[in-house]
Amino acid sequence: MSPRFLPLCALLLAAGSAFASGPKLKSGVFEPARMAPEIAQKAADGSAFKLSALRGKVVVLEFGFTHCQEVCPVSLSLLAEARRKMGAEAEQLQVVFVSVDPERDTPQRLKTYLAQFDKSFIGLTGTPEQMATIRKDYGITATKQPVGGSKTDYLMGHSSYLYFIDKQGKLRALMPYGRPAGEIVHDTRLLAKE
Repeated sequence: MSPRFLPLCALLLAAGSAFASGPKLKSGVFEPARMAPEIAQKAADGSAFKLSALRGKVVVLEFGFTHCQEVCPVSLSLLAEARRKMGAEAEQLQVVFVSVDPERDTPQRLKTYLAQFDKSFIGLTGTPEQMATIRKDYGITATKQPVGGSKTDYLMGHSSYLYFIDKQGKLRALMPYGRPAGEIVHDTRLLAKE
């Protein structure tokens, strides 16, 4: 599926919300909306996870890793801030963090890491093959980048977008890294009203 998503992602980032009608999403939109690729595996807390089981909520997928020092903590902080700003409406938003570094992101490490931001966040990790399939389905790239000549230490260079999935399970929007929490709230509220 990823060949369809990669060119579309570039188009979305360039177009912003130009395609939206009525109240406009702050993110780039998927036109036409299509069903989000299914994700089914164990969550970091050991429970069975199925993306399709979250129908009825707006889901935001973020791809990242727990050793990230810059991008991922910022994105997770913004998502947590968005949930706080939403108050009681926060129940309509489910954040799912998908690891791009399954070799180091054990379920326990991922669970502990996400709890620092918001205990409602769901973490997904698995075998390198399982995670590569999910990344491919969503057009996410991830590459190891060695740190300072070390043979073992590395960071992960990866695509950093927030995927918004509506209550019917359709991919609706793609938000680039660093957008303010207010825009996450805006888009979530619009999608939750549909």
